[in-house]
Amino acid sequence: MNDDELVVLWRPTGPEEIQLVRVSGSTRWPPRLPEQPIFYPVLNEEYATAIARDWNVKASGVGYVTRFSVRKSYLDQFEVHQVGGSTILEYWIPAEQLEEFNDNIVGTIEEVARFE
Repeated sequence: MNDDELVVLWRPTGPEEIQLVRVSGSTRWPPRLPEQPIFYPVLNEEYATAIARDWNVKASGVGYVTRFSVRKSYLDQFEVHQVGGSTILEYWIPAEQLEEFNDNIVGTIEEVARFE
């Protein structure tokens, strides 16, 4: 394994968070709010789509699905958590490590779907 290996991750997000991502040049996730101690990127598009469509739209009127790549060598320190069915998989990144996580994103955070 080397530092060039990447893991593709997905993140469902609402309008406020996507705006902050855009302000960063689509290269960084914004700091977590005090009531958000964990950052939850997910491992597949279907799960991200379900959250964006079913939760984010209800909460804020619009939901986005994003895709981005992170260095595998960095992610290896975190466990993958199964939080439902066999495809409901996510990483739990502590809020205090989000800047380091952002430093390990390779390329941009792409908006791949929007639901209203």
